[in-house]
Amino acid sequence: MSTTYTTDNPLRLIGATGSPYTRKMLSLLRYRRIPHAMIWADPAAALDGLGISKPKITFLPTFIFKDDSGESEAVCDSTPIIHRLEKLFTPRSVIPDDPALAFINFLLEDFGDEWCTKFMFHYRWYFSEDADNAGTQLPLIMDVTMGEEALQQVKTFFADRQTGRLGYVGSNDTTAPIIDASYRRLLSLLEEHFKNQPFLLGDKPGSGDFALFGQLSQLIGFDPTPRAIAHKVSPRTIAWVSTLEDQSGLESEEKNWTSLETVPATLKNILTEIGRTYVPALLANAKALQAGEKQWQTEIDGGLWSQQSFPYQGKCLQWINEEYQNLSQSDKQRVDRLITGTGCEALLAPH
Repeated sequence: MSTTYTTDNPLRLIGATGSPYTRKMLSLLRYRRIPHAMIWADPAAALDGLGISKPKITFLPTFIFKDDSGESEAVCDSTPIIHRLEKLFTPRSVIPDDPALAFINFLLEDFGDEWCTKFMFHYRWYFSEDADNAGTQLPLIMDVTMGEEALQQVKTFFADRQTGRLGYVGSNDTTAPIIDASYRRLLSLLEEHFKNQPFLLGDKPGSGDFALFGQLSQLIGFDPTPRAIAHKVSPRTIAWVSTLEDQSGLESEEKNWTSLETVPATLKNILTEIGRTYVPALLANAKALQAGEKQWQTEIDGGLWSQQSFPYQGKCLQWINEEYQNLSQSDKQRVDRLITGTGCEALLAPH
């Protein structure tokens, strides 16, 4: 018998306000009205304190589920957790009931999680003002009472470690203009889209909305440089981020998803941005992984992009294909009609 989560027995998660994936999932839990308890802490340390075994790789946020025997299980990775929650809680689903539209939602969520995080990591650690802000705030988020001497030590260690990881997401002097241009284009596209409807796929949010929100919660609410850009480019996106923080009051059963056949042109424009940037990155990464190469490079938006091969994004491409292959033939045709010409169709070709 599965565990029932209530206000007296809430679903627990461990995370940090400076984590886009924590904010993604916290906002989703609020919207779905799932009883939860937010623990602001380092997951590894918190799990040790609770006597709960850590996942093989521990990152933010970490959920603590109860298995059928009542034992606590620590779990990471937001997308599989969202699908697990869909099975546990039926009301206020964030997955469209139309399978073809659900595929588009899956693609949007993956784009938010895996491409837009490049914006977040780049702006946070590439510019000195942003890196100084993050280096100070992130340790204090974990312990607001931290002494000055300890703060400076942790700040130096943390900032050095994170700036050293910029290459992991592909942020460098060569790719910086590509990242900046894509961020600004996405903001402009969202500005136009939100003139038509309040969420990506209609009058209520899907998991794709929460993925995009997670990254934008940092880009607009935490880091100085991308926040200034957003205020210049897209006031509607700023407003959208502030309200998606907590949509528990939205009566979603009275709202509708858009029809795949009548999606606004602004959504197709967002899909075209995915095809312009994220798709070539996914394909080049997959090719490198298949060849056993530790680095890959390709042309993205007219510039040369080079970075370390990333096994997880190889899985992302596989999962996108699996979602597509699971569709009926008629739903595949409906998806094809929408994405043809966006560049996203290249994801579904044999690799």
